[in-house]
Amino acid sequence: MSEVKVKYTEEDLQEFKAIIEKKIARAKEDLALLEASYKNDANNGTDDTLSSFKSFDEGSEVMSKEANVQLAIRQEKFIRDLKNALMRIENGTYGVCRVTGKLIQKERLKLVPHATLSIEAKRKQ
Repeated sequence: MSEVKVKYTEEDLQEFKAIIEKKIARAKEDLALLEASYKNDANNGTDDTLSSFKSFDEGSEVMSKEANVQLAIRQEKFIRDLKNALMRIENGTYGVCRVTGKLIQKERLKLVPHATLSIEAKRKQ
């Protein structure tokens, strides 16, 4: 009779760590683009002096900036969740469902490496 695995092997954990680190790097790049789009670092503030300036353009620009701020907040949360996953790898709790205590499927962790719930527990939510 085969034993039920209670944690992933060191080899598996290193594979997950590489996936997570790659996702963090990509997420940080995306965050930088989002921040640049709403901070207007490259804008010298002369948009309203153009002859084609219309008042509704300003409102549209504000809405766009607000949407980008919301996306940036979500991206920061995603990065935080990925970093927490790295900490779980370090402390040996990575891949264990926080509700059932069973291992989260490897395929799920490859797609959502910051997952803390198994599909079974997620469905019960």
